[in-house]
Amino acid sequence: MSQENSVGDISWEGVKKMNIKFMTEFIETRVAEPLDSLKLHRDVAALTRLNGVSNVTYKVTKNKVNNYSVTFTVIENWSILPNLQLWTTDEAEAAYRVGLFDYNFLGRNNTVGGYFQSNGIPSYGLFFSAPFLFSANFGLESSFQKLASFEPIFITDLPSRYEYTNTGVEVLGVYRLNYRNSLKLGANFFSEEYQYRSGPTDVNVPQFLEVDKVMIKSNYIFDNLKYDFYLVNGFRNNFFGQYVFSSNAFQNEFIIAWNDLSYFKRVGKTGNWASRLRLGLSSNDSNPFAPFSLDNNLNIRGVGNIIDRGTGVLVFNTEYRTTIYEKNWFVLQGNAFIDSGSWRQPGGNFNDFIDSENFRIYSGIGLRFIHKTIFNATFRIDYGYGITRNSSSGIVFGIGQYF
Repeated sequence: MSQENSVGDISWEGVKKMNIKFMTEFIETRVAEPLDSLKLHRDVAALTRLNGVSNVTYKVTKNKVNNYSVTFTVIENWSILPNLQLWTTDEAEAAYRVGLFDYNFLGRNNTVGGYFQSNGIPSYGLFFSAPFLFSANFGLESSFQKLASFEPIFITDLPSRYEYTNTGVEVLGVYRLNYRNSLKLGANFFSEEYQYRSGPTDVNVPQFLEVDKVMIKSNYIFDNLKYDFYLVNGFRNNFFGQYVFSSNAFQNEFIIAWNDLSYFKRVGKTGNWASRLRLGLSSNDSNPFAPFSLDNNLNIRGVGNIIDRGTGVLVFNTEYRTTIYEKNWFVLQGNAFIDSGSWRQPGGNFNDFIDSENFRIYSGIGLRFIHKTIFNATFRIDYGYGITRNSSSGIVFGIGQYF
């Protein structure tokens, strides 16, 4: 192999917390291999997706022995930060989540943390994720969560109110095929409990239900996004497939799958158009405990806290983000959005998606307070107003962009 066009050495500048050995193994560029500009561009794109990295540039210089030195200059993210989410509407009580996470534990893109949540009743969760634990391409994710909430169960035209609790342990293997494609596969072992609180009843619907389940989970990610600090350009596709085994005859085994297709377009220097299309389907049992929910924090801003459930979902979110003010590390961003969606009722058919009773359209505006070098440090406030009939309105707070 000719040494004249090869990489003689790789160095790193600006590194404080990131593990240099990990980054050197993570990138495609290798010492003693041919210098390849396409690999360098892919390395920059891959590095900027790491939790601990805010921005990366590289410089190539020819050295005295007729090969090349590659220097990556890294601007790191501050990765230890609190998690805060608040949400409310005109018709629902306030809810919140507080937590603390390190998104770059040991400088290797690991996540360690936990949260406490109150949505009328307490919930909590603990997480450990090490996607590159065993190699630069193979790792795992794990969690323990006890999630509880009051949820509407539509037994008649009027909803009943049930207290729902989900307690489970999850372990997933993570494999990175290349810098664009990755796969997750594993299982969640959990117990669900439904306790009737108020509203209509039916002799065929239990007022108390406890069921142990096993969920086989898969997640395929195609990520071709390019980041320039808080600005994003490109496509990302996220597919989730799950198969659930149940120990209770009232709830059959079922399949659930959904796909998120996201598109981001830079507009001028500081404008960003962002869109997400979500399509999901599950086994279509005529069962009030359907898996997809219509909720403020998941799909339509301003609609309320879990106001409906279904066995199919079609949601389109689009918004335009623009920088109002930027200086040094701080950015104030404004956005205008339209969230729309429709649901298939449990036991229904595909015509439910075009039934006006199941369709919601909300528009609104919001603000983003962004720190450019703290991981996911975007504090958002959105106000959504319903356009379709019998709609509500509400304010949604959170950390990170909505999608």
